[in-house]
Amino acid sequence: MPDSTPYTPPKVWTWNKSNGGRFANINRPVSGATHDKELPRGTHPLQLYSLATPNGVKVTVMLEELLALGYAGAEYDAWLIRIHEGDQFGSGFVGVNPNSKIPALLDYSRAQPIRVFESGAILLYLAEKFGALVPTEPARRAECLSWLFWQMGSAPYLGGGFGHFYAYAPTRIEYAIDRFAMEVKRQMDVLNQRLAQCPYVGGDEYTIADIAIWPWYGGLAKGQLYEAGEFLQVREYTHVLRWAEEIAKRPAAQRGRMVNRVQGPPETQLRERHDRSDFDLRTQDKLAAEQAQK
Repeated sequence: MPDSTPYTPPKVWTWNKSNGGRFANINRPVSGATHDKELPRGTHPLQLYSLATPNGVKVTVMLEELLALGYAGAEYDAWLIRIHEGDQFGSGFVGVNPNSKIPALLDYSRAQPIRVFESGAILLYLAEKFGALVPTEPARRAECLSWLFWQMGSAPYLGGGFGHFYAYAPTRIEYAIDRFAMEVKRQMDVLNQRLAQCPYVGGDEYTIADIAIWPWYGGLAKGQLYEAGEFLQVREYTHVLRWAEEIAKRPAAQRGRMVNRVQGPPETQLRERHDRSDFDLRTQDKLAAEQAQK
């Protein structure tokens, strides 16, 4: 039922620390570091600091796809950033991403390290660095980048809007859920109509547009986000589902989805990645999880 209690915004907004739902302990209206903590650094030029949220998965899938294409320079260290514990507010992380959001990348392949933050910017940076997974022909490039930025603009509706009010808010507000559900379904329809015309979002080839969109809308189509598949009737978007399942079969996508994952069965998690062989090893995280289940 709708909340019948009228709400009148105060003349001046004040921060209610207890009114943040599941993420109240990490949400705040100011930026900057809360504590001093240097970031670790591995042996590869590319150092990724992330968590396997949809935004984090974008980048690990991209790196695994580049490695599958034979770009040895895409080898990387992936360090776990536990956002629920506030790792993103450490001074080292804030130095790479002043916005304190995962993922964040440092490229040490040049004399002066390059920092890149925002998942879409990282995808485009890597695509241009290695000359792969983004078209060079002007019309196809424009189409690819248009869909890349469509995802960057639409994700707040799916994640920060629908996901928050449906799954994480301290109280469920009918208007908020209804409003964001409508927009998410509209976006799914946009994507479904596009994928009825071509195999991939950008056209005939797999690009960074697919890599950006798949963890969000592909995950939603496959019932992997917010346990909201039935609520949103996602299986009616048949072209999105076909596309999502095809990408899910790609070995690089499967590996990328494992990196920095801390939820699900132990065999689906690779909490940190420092070498290709890590996927085949029984990591300490997996062993600990298996031992805890005994």
